[in-house]
Amino acid sequence: MSSVKSGTEIKFGTDGWRGIIADDFTFANVCKVTRAIASYLETAYSKDRPVLIGYDPRFLADQFAQTAAQILADLGWTVKIVDRDCPTPVIAYNARFLNSAGALMFTASHNPAPYCGIKYIPDYAGPATPEITDTIVANIEGASNEPPTGKNQDKISTFDPKPEYLKFIYTLLDVDRIRSAQLKVKYDALYSTSRGYLDEVLNHCGCQTETFNATRDVLFGGGMPEPKAEQLVGLVESVKRDRADIGLATDGDADRFGVVDEAGNVLTPNTILLLLARHLIKNKGKTGAIVRTVATTHLLDNFASKYGLEIYETAVGFKYIGEKMRETEVLIGGEESGGLSIIGHIPEKDGILADMLVAEAIAYEGKPLSQLVEEAIAEASGPLYNQRLDLHLNDAHKAAVLDFCTKTPPAEVAGIKVKEVGRKDGIKLYLDEGSWVLLRPSGTEPLMRVYLETNSIEKQGQIAKAMEGTIAKLEPV
Repeated sequence: MSSVKSGTEIKFGTDGWRGIIADDFTFANVCKVTRAIASYLETAYSKDRPVLIGYDPRFLADQFAQTAAQILADLGWTVKIVDRDCPTPVIAYNARFLNSAGALMFTASHNPAPYCGIKYIPDYAGPATPEITDTIVANIEGASNEPPTGKNQDKISTFDPKPEYLKFIYTLLDVDRIRSAQLKVKYDALYSTSRGYLDEVLNHCGCQTETFNATRDVLFGGGMPEPKAEQLVGLVESVKRDRADIGLATDGDADRFGVVDEAGNVLTPNTILLLLARHLIKNKGKTGAIVRTVATTHLLDNFASKYGLEIYETAVGFKYIGEKMRETEVLIGGEESGGLSIIGHIPEKDGILADMLVAEAIAYEGKPLSQLVEEAIAEASGPLYNQRLDLHLNDAHKAAVLDFCTKTPPAEVAGIKVKEVGRKDGIKLYLDEGSWVLLRPSGTEPLMRVYLETNSIEKQGQIAKAMEGTIAKLEPV
């Protein structure tokens, strides 16, 4: 998603529009965007299908959602709004289950507390494709930002999206197998929408669960609702102190996962994707293609090759993975930023399901999670070493870097030959011995993101240093 300047333009990024509350994310702009979405709905659905609305725990998200509901009711739509903040995958599942005209979800995901956001989820229960969002963006210019009139209030009702979602999730899990394992689990809700969901699933599956930070806090305890190591210090300490089997977390709207092994290591999304691909094939007898973004580990390629599976590489953004999931049988699709979905599930990332599948893998194998990770990496001819550099560059410098890499890409990086240049998203340099480098400008910050992966820590340092040097020389005078 993208942030926007106050009072100027509303920009949709990879997954909707985000902005700072009371700066650009205002009630007037919410009215404008909701009307733009409604104009799209007029062309795609009949008004006998309801529009669902969900929201996350952040400040005013519930009020923004109510305003959107009133705008849609004004325009003659039947609206069903959630009875409390809920996870994105939950409202997405219900969008399909209830044969709706799609859903509006008010969330800024893992962004800090001052942000809010809105995204439209079509009836297929995955992120809107670029064609849909382009139409909505085109509608914004002519949309009114006038407040709702308050008519047709009888068209708005509340509903509980949890029961049907949980019923569905239990069909994707071997509940009895997890119950038999009697896992000791620590769960840090990070004040997110997954509270009352993930802990309920864990308890239903017979886990001995201790839950932290499971209240609504619009400031997210002063941290960020992002399940990365710096936010999970307390969870790590608790897992190690009480010798738990696993620690789990999600981001603010519960579409991204966080996993801590029994030794207190915060596992990367790349690692979890590989672990679960192996679990689905080995323990659950599933098959299908593997889909990953350009920034995600090539260990998945090695694993796919070993089992004769198709591998697809997409641009960054789960909408591209979701699109592939709607086109073909996908065993698992995911991205290095912490989102995944699996065969049989909706084409939307789901942190609750991801967390439970890791618990299920431990239950099947009867081994510590750290051992399962080692086995999965070895089976995929690993380890490989990843790094992401966030280089603070202005727009002119970012443009110069991309221009250079497009017109005259380097023949080698740190002495390793560049054998292919990919342009699916940013510039990706595929190196001779399996290493790769991706340069991708951030759409939300003055940053050039440089992702890299290689087969030794020494080489990782050399590639990072070489790329930083090359980029520094390209700064416009």
